[in-house]
Amino acid sequence: MANVELRPVVHVDNEWRRWIAENLLLDGPPQSIYEQMLHAGIAHDEAVQEIQQAMTSPYIAGAQRLRNRLAKHDWVLETQRHMNRLRATEVPRRHKLSREEFLDAYYSAGRPVIITGMMDDWPAMAKWNLDYFKQRCGEREVEIQFGRDADAQYELRKTAHRKTMLFGDYVEMVRHAERSNDFYMTAYNEGKNRAALDVLWQDIVQIPEYLDGSGSTQGFLWFGPPGTITPFHHDLTNNFMAQVLGRKRILLMPACEIAHVYNHEHCFTHVDGRNIDLHRYPRMAGVQVLSCTLNPGEVLFLPVGCWHFVEGLDISVTVSFTNFLWDNDFTAEYPQQQTF
Repeated sequence: MANVELRPVVHVDNEWRRWIAENLLLDGPPQSIYEQMLHAGIAHDEAVQEIQQAMTSPYIAGAQRLRNRLAKHDWVLETQRHMNRLRATEVPRRHKLSREEFLDAYYSAGRPVIITGMMDDWPAMAKWNLDYFKQRCGEREVEIQFGRDADAQYELRKTAHRKTMLFGDYVEMVRHAERSNDFYMTAYNEGKNRAALDVLWQDIVQIPEYLDGSGSTQGFLWFGPPGTITPFHHDLTNNFMAQVLGRKRILLMPACEIAHVYNHEHCFTHVDGRNIDLHRYPRMAGVQVLSCTLNPGEVLFLPVGCWHFVEGLDISVTVSFTNFLWDNDFTAEYPQQQTF
């Protein structure tokens, strides 16, 4: 008599119930759900009972209402994505843009813009170079981000990459580096460096046309060799990037592209701006990616939520600002869990 292989009996537990609920909310056909449960070894009567209970559950009905609301949010974002494509793909350059037009056409509209002519009165534009840095602050101790090449997630683990050294020694590292992303002085180091580099801030002029100079936070310093990379991310505030030395290449994606940019953790994506791999990240194929080069004396406005990738093309020094004249506090509303 031939042996009959008996399949183990599988009963529906909470993991199965979560699976049923998820598939129903994703519009999975009940018949298909039923067939997969039978194939897994669940008895006919139990499968039918569990599916019927799920379909009549008030919890599922409540989740479906929430899903419909989220779908409406997605529709709004998709509509904005299509409307964005009616605009020119180039980030506009505007000379000495007025406060009123900046607020109306860019700040409140969440559109990036490069503004020229607003740094002409900065002493830093004439004074700042490597020798000046070393002369003014060379003996002061500063903090930098170090050892970034050994850690693919160096931005997410910024705390682990802090290193202190004399500013003069750091200047020489930058001077003699060819291209490197291994070390970089960033805004994250500002707590340590504000007092150490206080004399350099005397060479910076707040831009009263757009910025409120009365607060305690006046700006953040970025200083590194060619080759520094800040990977794709979005900020929780509107930002200015004011370029003093060198050039930076910047890729930008509008905030409404969030569903397509693989937001893996917090405000970062693993998509590499140097080589966007469409095989690994196929949804990126339809994303609007703008590109610009920020030159010395130019200020780039980065709207809150706008994804950006930044690459240093030369030895570069950038000052960033968030102290705008208008509302710029969006951190409190930011969700604590941000994984897609």
